[in-house]
Amino acid sequence: MSVRERKERERAERHRLIIESARELAETEGWEAVTTRRLAERVEYSQPVLYSHFNGKDAIIAAVAIEGIVEITTEFRRARQGRRAPKAALRALADAYLNFARERPALYEAMFVRPVDIPFGTEDSPAALREAFGELTAVLEPLAGDRDLETLAEVFWSALHGQAILARGDRLRASHQKARLDMLIDQFA
Repeated sequence: MSVRERKERERAERHRLIIESARELAETEGWEAVTTRRLAERVEYSQPVLYSHFNGKDAIIAAVAIEGIVEITTEFRRARQGRRAPKAALRALADAYLNFARERPALYEAMFVRPVDIPFGTEDSPAALREAFGELTAVLEPLAGDRDLETLAEVFWSALHGQAILARGDRLRASHQKARLDMLIDQFA
């Protein structure tokens, strides 16, 4: 292995370590606790080293968000492909979405709540975002009829996001989660 290859591998490992450390810190203490100073201490590199990888906390959160999008896309695909009936696939994807939001609150916050400099819904959107949205449109396509598929996917995603955020803030009756989701699925199927 050449010196250049070794340095590139070490840089990639540092990059990965910074992202992992930010995720861990956010999950245990919240995003407010994630600072470049704390991350530098945690990964045992100086702040200038962190800045050589990211232009600050917002860029780190954006990297975490993209990573989360990749993870949720995998879960969407698994949920969708594991069901033959369109309504069952839609329900499985919705369950996967809400479970992801509940089980990984800081990651979900980075992906869909915190302001990030990631273009959503444009030609400039990262491939990971387009793939995630593609899973939403794929599950809804057999149910769309004459409705605009992308708009339908945006409305479905919005409804899931609303349920996730309101449930997280204890603004919805926990005992009625299944009934709410049943009603939502019936509206789309």
